[in-house]
Amino acid sequence: MKSSAAYLLSPHSPSSGLSPPPESTVNHIVSNALMALEGRGDGSPMGTSEFGDGRLGFDRRVRLDFHGSKISSDGGLLLFRELDDVLGLHDLMGEHLQDARIDHNRLHSMVGLSRQSTFGWLAGYEDVNDADRLAVDPVMRQIVGGRAVDRQAASASQMGRFETEVLATPDNRAALADMLGRWVDRHHAAKPLRWISLDLDSSVSPTHGDQEGSAWNGHFGCTRYHPLFVFNQFGHLERCKLRPGNVHSADGWEDVLKPVIARYADRDILHLFRADAAFAIPGLYVMLEAADYFYAIRLPSIAMLRDKIADLLKRPV
Repeated sequence: MKSSAAYLLSPHSPSSGLSPPPESTVNHIVSNALMALEGRGDGSPMGTSEFGDGRLGFDRRVRLDFHGSKISSDGGLLLFRELDDVLGLHDLMGEHLQDARIDHNRLHSMVGLSRQSTFGWLAGYEDVNDADRLAVDPVMRQIVGGRAVDRQAASASQMGRFETEVLATPDNRAALADMLGRWVDRHHAAKPLRWISLDLDSSVSPTHGDQEGSAWNGHFGCTRYHPLFVFNQFGHLERCKLRPGNVHSADGWEDVLKPVIARYADRDILHLFRADAAFAIPGLYVMLEAADYFYAIRLPSIAMLRDKIADLLKRPV
């Protein structure tokens, strides 16, 4: 005789010659299966049910279990968290950021919140919209550490306050501007330099919507910010500045470059610098020469000069 389970798989089998089982029997089988997969909803751990150890009656070798709360798609972040622990990068950040929160808002440390923000960006979560989901992610809870390991990481509202209020104070903004240099110095302390090559350049950061400071830039053909960066020969970011989208490429170069030049001033190493034509500024030449830098800066195109050396610009075939 065909079982009720068989009718679930093929309820209208033309070869059976039997009528389907009562609807109550079918519902009982389905409800039992769902309870085995989802738990009973009474606060017991997911995967537990009235079946006890989750084994099925028709074959005790088959066991149902569920570990969805222990699964993450961001397991690779743990390797970066280990590197962060070895280098002490966010611990260094915690030493310089000021915590103005009152006691009942200090569910997570400044270091933990900084890690959640940084590692969220690293995993591709560019804003706090995903923070509520990441708060229960087992990998993110380990990254944040502290009470987050057994409970949860910061929520979207907590991360929003951290990034727009706590980090936005004048003292913390100044500390963040210097933090990249401190991180780079810690790296150099482990592996001393023989020479440093600095590269100053602007970039494009497209914006969407009416964001403060964004503006149309005809050169790039988009509405955007116009940030300025200083990188070294290893590709490490030494310092940066977020600027309105309609400023000149070299606008505010002193604010970005001078602190980096000062950090390397006392090192007995070879100093090199390069930039494109936007930074062909006499004041920049003077500063580099006073700091004993060898530099290569492209000159803007001059029509009269180009005409005089046109024969030299021809490339051999």
